[in-house]
Amino acid sequence: MGSSFSCCGDEKVEEGPNNEMGGGNSWRIFTYKELYAATNGFSENNKLGEGGFGSVYWGKTSDGLQIAVKKLKSMNSKAEMEFAVEVEVLGRVRHENLLGLRGYCAGNEQRLIVYDYMPNLSLLSHLHGHLSKEVQLDWKKRMKVAIGSAEGLLYLHHEVTPHIIHRDIKASNVLLDSNFEPLVADFGFAKLIPEGVSHMTTRVKGTLGYLAPEYAMWGKVSESCDVYSFGILLLELITGRKPIEKLPNGIKRTITEWVETMIAKEKFKDLVDPKLKGNFDEFQLKQSIRVAALCVQSEPDKRPTMKEVVSILKGEEVNFVKVNQNLRIQSIKYGDDLMSMDQASDQDDDQSSDQGNESSVYGVFGAMEMQKMQDPYKRFGEK
Repeated sequence: MGSSFSCCGDEKVEEGPNNEMGGGNSWRIFTYKELYAATNGFSENNKLGEGGFGSVYWGKTSDGLQIAVKKLKSMNSKAEMEFAVEVEVLGRVRHENLLGLRGYCAGNEQRLIVYDYMPNLSLLSHLHGHLSKEVQLDWKKRMKVAIGSAEGLLYLHHEVTPHIIHRDIKASNVLLDSNFEPLVADFGFAKLIPEGVSHMTTRVKGTLGYLAPEYAMWGKVSESCDVYSFGILLLELITGRKPIEKLPNGIKRTITEWVETMIAKEKFKDLVDPKLKGNFDEFQLKQSIRVAALCVQSEPDKRPTMKEVVSILKGEEVNFVKVNQNLRIQSIKYGDDLMSMDQASDQDDDQSSDQGNESSVYGVFGAMEMQKMQDPYKRFGEK
């Protein structure tokens, strides 16, 4: 690798400073040499996934810490900005339901971000990927994922200063630890909102299907855009369906269009993922559908805050008149120009969900191919 070993500073910073992040977490600066060794030379066998940003590798440090290393593919201005934003945001957030920063490496030739490795991968892996057939996510776990993810967003919107809009809430960016506790990840598109600012206009980032209509069509971003995305995520958790599906006739349908029809027919139980075989809590189902319906309303001002979302999901009393409205979803249709840009559903007919092509829609940990991750602990040995 030649001179690239020194990309993250001189050898004297190899151990890197420890920076206390609160809550028992800390981050430090890694050298490229350390990360090269931890990932077995960024071996293909260690690759967890690959996307437009670059690749993510499983690794193990010299002191036995299991890590995920995101290695950016190229250092253009766009990649540089996303790297800077993610490190900046990760350095600020400290919450049990947000994937924090373990460290980074930055120099002339490389940009790498280091996270803790999440053994249960992403929510997408369990809902639509190669782990979906195992049905490890029962109803109770799904509700835990919903509430934990919502609490992470509540922290971003209401507790950290300045407030943070994630802008890319989706199943691939919700990671699961060994106890299936959710951690919201991938802050490369995040926006820090100055005090007193209600919304901003910006270039559209994120994944079609999760994007609020005012953001997808006009670039207007606010905290309610994350609320909308969470509503789609909640519907995905309940139904096991993707945000956008390609029907046999080639027409693409959003999850809200399908749910709207089912609710109109009062077929609430038929909304539940059939893989659960009827094992769910009916009261929680109706509460969750109600929350989702509120979150995906077309008008941003009519959506709840994440504080209200968490309270409703937990079954707490909440001073929110919309909770008592009729259970109804008025689905939003993206324009034909936007739908034509959706690539994820185009792959449904041609690609099985555990193929490498899927990695383009995955977040931090990418698509996980079983043959590549049979037993990383055993392969490299425990220390």
